[in-house]
Formats: sequence, C-alpha cells, structure tokens
Amino acid sequence: MKRKFTILFDLDGTLVDTAPDLMLAHNHVMRKFGYPTKSLDDLKSSVGKGAGAMIGRSLWSQAKKELTSINEKIKNEMTDEFISFYGKNILKESTLINGVMNFLNWCKKKNISMAICTNKTEYLAVDLLKKIGIYDYFEYVAGYNTFEYCKPDPRHLTSIIEILDGDKNKSIMIGDSETDANAAKAAEIPVILLENGYTEKSTTEIYHNHLIKDFIGLEKIITKYL
Repeated sequence: MKRKFTILFDLDGTLVDTAPDLMLAHNHVMRKFGYPTKSLDDLKSSVGKGAGAMIGRSLWSQAKKELTSINEKIKNEMTDEFISFYGKNILKESTLINGVMNFLNWCKKKNISMAICTNKTEYLAVDLLKKIGIYDYFEYVAGYNTFEYCKPDPRHLTSIIEILDGDKNKSIMIGDSETDANAAKAAEIPVILLENGYTEKSTTEIYHNHLIKDFIGLEKIITKYL
C-alpha cells in the first residue's frame, strides 16, 4: 500500500498565535508570586520550549539580577499555576495564523496525513485545537509529555510518523523556531519555517528549507514534495 505524505505541525506560533493568552497566564503567575511581568515580545522567545522552561527563564533573569539561584520548588509551583490559569483561559485572544484553515482543507482533499508535534502539554494542545475548530484535521496530537522525549529530540517527530504508518522520506515539518528546526534536521526531515516565530533567533540563524510569512500559497511548496 502506498504511504501517504505526512505533515507535522508545531502549534504555538505556527498554526495559532497563542502569545497573547500565554502572556496573560505568564504575567498572572508573575504577579501572584511577586515577580516582574514581561512584554509580549520578551515572552515570545521562550514559548517553544514549554511552560516549565518559560517560567524558569523568567525566574533566571530575575535571579541573575539578584545574584541568587532558582528555587526549584517555587518554579514548579509557578509552572503548575501557569498551566492551571492558562487552561482556563486558553482561547481569549489567540487566533489562527493567516491562511491556516484553507491550507488544512487543501491537505485534507489531497489525502495528506497531518499531526501536531508541540512542546505544549498534550491535553492543553488538544483543548486549544478543539476550541479553535481545527482538531478534526489531525490524525495525532503529541505534546511534550506524550512520549518520554520531546523536541528538539528527533524522536518526537519520528515516533509520530511511525504511529501514522508514514515514511520519514515522505514527511515535512512546519514550525517557527529552532526547536522545531533542530528536531527536523536531526530526523532528516525538511523544514518549512515561519517568519517572526516564537524565538529570539533570526531566521538566518535557524535551519530551514523554505521560509514563509504565513500559510497563504503554501500549497505550491507542498506540491513539490507529493
């Protein structure tokens, strides 16, 4: 049987602009625990590595100023509070990236397998996908806690492809950060990179095969691989 082409999508900053709601949750936690809040631009650079990394980075930036170390117990409490608050406010201001819905419909017509590969907690990813109306397009959703590893570990990608009975040589990753790109590069899978992603690095510093502004016209690139 001929294997279908597979597209793996990152979620935050790739399919959905989640930064406004992530910022609300982050700053709620910072205020509650007595730490400085952050701007949207500051926060975007740490979204792709997961909630714990985001909170840890904010704590570390403050700890450096105070010449202290991070209290892991406090960090874990703050991460739990972040996930709880965010889960209750997951779709206040988040929106689909331009062109996503039309592209997903095109992929469905082309019988392309689609899956989510995100460092978001799995149940939060599923909840967001359902509430924003695109969950049914995907055959599998893998979060940071789905397996014993997550991006940039290439197995986060290759395990999904195996579950879908796909072929690594007939797959592509679409993401917005070095976390996505490094995982795909290690897995030897082509990468489509979105500009202005949730990363502090410029696109010239991130490995990619194709660079896009949004999903408008992406069908032309994918067609070359089919």
